[in-house]
Parts: sequence; C-alpha cells; structure tokens
Amino acid sequence: MSITSEAIIRWLQRVAQILHEKREYLTQLDAAIGDADHGINMDRGFKAVIEKLPSLANADIGAILKMVGTTLVSTVGGASGPLYGTAFLRAGIVTTGKSELRENDVVEMLAAMVEGIQVRGKAQAGEKTMLDAFLPALDVARQADLDEVEMAQLLNVCCQAAEEGAQRTLSLLATKGRASYLGERSVGHLDPGAISASYILAALAEAYG
Repeated sequence: MSITSEAIIRWLQRVAQILHEKREYLTQLDAAIGDADHGINMDRGFKAVIEKLPSLANADIGAILKMVGTTLVSTVGGASGPLYGTAFLRAGIVTTGKSELRENDVVEMLAAMVEGIQVRGKAQAGEKTMLDAFLPALDVARQADLDEVEMAQLLNVCCQAAEEGAQRTLSLLATKGRASYLGERSVGHLDPGAISASYILAALAEAYG
C-alpha cells in the first residue's frame, strides 16, 4: 500500500510532536558537543511547519515537502536549518506532482534527502552527523525495494537502521561542525542531529502504520 498525501501530513504532525517531547533531551545532547540549541531549534521549526499545513490540505506531496524545506531554512537556526531544509526541498523536488508514494518513490525520496545533506554539509558517513542515521536507512531501503518487500516492512527497517546508526555516533569522532572543535572529547557523546534524524524516520513508520 502506498503513502498518501494524508499520510505525509500525519508524518509531519508526528515529527512535530516527537521533537516537542524530545526538545530538552536533544538540547542536552547538543550542550555536550554543540551550541545547546538543537532541540529548541527543531521544535520551533516544526511548529512553524504545522502552522502552515492547513493551507496545503489539497496539495501534492512535493508541494508539502517543499514547504517544509523552505520553512525549516527560515526558522531553524544553526547548521540544522540549512541541512534539514535542503533535505526536504530535495525530497519535494523528486516527489513533485505525486499524490502517493510507492516503495521505489520512498527510496528516491531518501536518496534525494541524503544527497542534499551531503552537498550542503560536505559530510560523509562516519563523521558524527545526521548522515550517520540517514545513510544506513537509505541502504536498507534500497535493499528492501530490491527484495520487493511491502511498504510497512521497508519503513520499519529504515527506522531501525536509522536508530542503530544514530546510537553508533556515541563512539565516533566528530570531524564536521561545532562538535569537531572538541576533537577526541567528542567521542562518548551522541550526535543530536543523528538522533533527530532517527526520530523523523521513526515518525514516518508510525504515520504509515
């Protein structure tokens, strides 16, 4: 079964809810290796997204995701705004005109998000960034699509891979962003961007289910 425009709206609503609930936790994670504002910024950004959703009730998926991207760029501070904003803008481009997404569409959407983050952040896997959640999710999504699994299973394995990838940032040395200034002291701390990325993908699985 495909992901509809209505499910995308439920996804974004669930993301906003989770990020609000986890606002203090994400900020605490960021306090250890960053500017102590990741939770605050992400909560603010998705609150702004939710406020705009009613005006897009009849819009296609691409239009909805492009709105998310532009809103995050304009409302989320620090590095996360441009990175997440670019990710959702790229997702919106590849889903333009679509009212539902099949499994291969989800893979294409995730690939576009990853490419946007890589281009904007000049980051790779293993550098203690949000990509350490997104890249494992994309890898398992591609394999799941090749294996012709159903949507629910594809989303569930993505969610699990993102969570596991985010948890692995605990042992990684940060080489990008503010956290890289800490050098070896960045090891032993979770990356807040990877954790928020895992929340975003978990919310998609929940919204579909």
